Amino acid sequence: IVLGAITFVWFDNQLLSLTIFISILGNILIASLSGVWVAWMLSKLNIDPALSVSVVLTTVTDIFGFIVFLGLGS
Repeated sequence: IVLGAITFVWFDNQLLSLTIFISILGNILIASLSGVWVAWMLSKLNIDPALSVSVVLTTVTDIFGFIVFLGLGS
């Protein structure tokens, strides 16, 4: 909400601030859900989640962030 408000004050554009807000919110939700899910799946496969979850989580978050932000921007 804070970054959406700052974007609105800075650029005076409601659609841009809404796009920023939705993309950040979606990115946070996907990061938290995929962090839990990937760690759970790795532990079920008898792989130490502490070693592998950061790489997978970063990849998922980056890909989803690009898709949401650029999709909303278009």
